[in-house]
Amino acid sequence: MNTPASLTIGRIAQSAGVAIDTIRFYEREGLLPEPRRRPSGYREYDQGTVSRLRFIRRAKDLGFTLDEIRELLALSAERHGGVEGVRERAAARLKAIDERIAELQRVRDGLSELIDACPGHGAPEDCPILKALTEPRP
Repeated sequence: MNTPASLTIGRIAQSAGVAIDTIRFYEREGLLPEPRRRPSGYREYDQGTVSRLRFIRRAKDLGFTLDEIRELLALSAERHGGVEGVRERAAARLKAIDERIAELQRVRDGLSELIDACPGHGAPEDCPILKALTEPRP
């Protein structure tokens, strides 16, 4: 008999907006605790699992890796000093994102220059885009 505190994997997946396979994967990865089992063997979850899944999904959306999410979950459980650690991890993630944006901007600018230099017709050996891809770097 389902009680409000006892939810099936399908209900949890629907509430958290994730696939059932995602829940099983997070369990194997240690991001979710092993659920209780009913006598029938079915997994049994509580409402806290929905919150934890939402946390994981939102952290992933912000670019955190599974290892970083694991750390954030551990830090969120700490009563003293956890918030400082969370802030440090978030700042490190922001720095990595800024570095990636700078790298992507550099790549974008380089590609834009190549596109501008390419006439869009003629022999392939005269194409500046193909030359840039095949010639050794200076």
